[in-house]
Amino acid sequence: MVFELNEEQLAVQAAARDFAQQELKQGVIERDSKMQFPTEHIKAMGELGFLGMMVSPEYGGGGMDTISYVLAMEEISKVDNSCSVCMSVNNSLVCWGLETFGSADQKDKYLTKLATGEWIGAFCLSEPEAGSDATSQRTTAIDMGDHYLLNGTKNWITNGGTSSVHLVIAQTDKEKGHRGINALIVETSWDGVVVGAKEDKLGIRSSDTHTIMYNDVKVPKENRIGEDGFGFKFAMKVLSGGRIGIAAQALGIAGGAYELAVAYSNERKAFGKPINQHQAIAFKIADMATEIEAAKLMVYRAAYLKDKHLNYDAASAMAKVFASDVAMRHTVEAVQIHGGYGFVKEYHVERLMRDAKITQIYEGTSEIQRIVISREILRNNNLYLPTLPLDMAKV
Repeated sequence: MVFELNEEQLAVQAAARDFAQQELKQGVIERDSKMQFPTEHIKAMGELGFLGMMVSPEYGGGGMDTISYVLAMEEISKVDNSCSVCMSVNNSLVCWGLETFGSADQKDKYLTKLATGEWIGAFCLSEPEAGSDATSQRTTAIDMGDHYLLNGTKNWITNGGTSSVHLVIAQTDKEKGHRGINALIVETSWDGVVVGAKEDKLGIRSSDTHTIMYNDVKVPKENRIGEDGFGFKFAMKVLSGGRIGIAAQALGIAGGAYELAVAYSNERKAFGKPINQHQAIAFKIADMATEIEAAKLMVYRAAYLKDKHLNYDAASAMAKVFASDVAMRHTVEAVQIHGGYGFVKEYHVERLMRDAKITQIYEGTSEIQRIVISREILRNNNLYLPTLPLDMAKV
């Protein structure tokens, strides 16, 4: 059973690969070492349409399907995951959340700028005391009549220092638990929004990760997304789709490491022949190819289900947990295949290995994904999910 991509999807894939290999690869090692945000590259991604791929053309987006988005994410993630995570947050969390659940006025005011890359968005859920337990929000949005008064701290915020718009999840009525949480659109230029220092991270080092403080920020009531108390449900819906983007990122990391490992193993010789002619290396490559192909099928399937408006909650969680494990496992193998050269920055694979780890953590840890998967299966009284729809594939 083989996926049959249409001409538009293949064109998107080719364009993303060309951009990644020709533009992003140049200087990626230096950007990573110096933690330099890729400002010009992100601007170029906006001009190429990579920051609002699934947004309707009515709001300046590409109107593409999720599979096209996954293909682009995969290719860009083979080279620069600081760019791809910015792309993922802007597409999967911010733009999709606004277009799906925002009001007409909110879309007119914010979505066009976000979809075209004129503005970059950030999704603000995690807190120092509320990571995986998203119900324990300490950031508060007190109802003041015509506005909310926002106070609190969010951390690990991607695009935190460069974004113009934050989607902030905050507690309005603690007694109502998760039903007392709201999602608010906050402009970073407003009084009381304070951006903390950039985080010094293991991987995705040139991405823009900050702690954000909100000190008596006045948020107009019209900037609330959905009905009062909709915020937690909004966050969970958005994250379910966002997992597909991170799964695609993990797939790209694994694929990039694999391509580098195969190329190096063709060039490097030992005992009179290329090292991939030795079984010890050949079997590593075989295992890498097999598991990456399996991850690809899972990621594409989750994207397909989303495009068909079918339940993709468990599928996206499965894709993320499996693809992130594959990325971690086989970037390590890619370093091993490179030997001593894999341990230095020049050969790229050590960076991909460092980048891989975060895919097991953000937008829901691997442990949280397993909770989502098990609950979904048990809720539906099903030992497993429906099989792959036949019209998705060429047999």
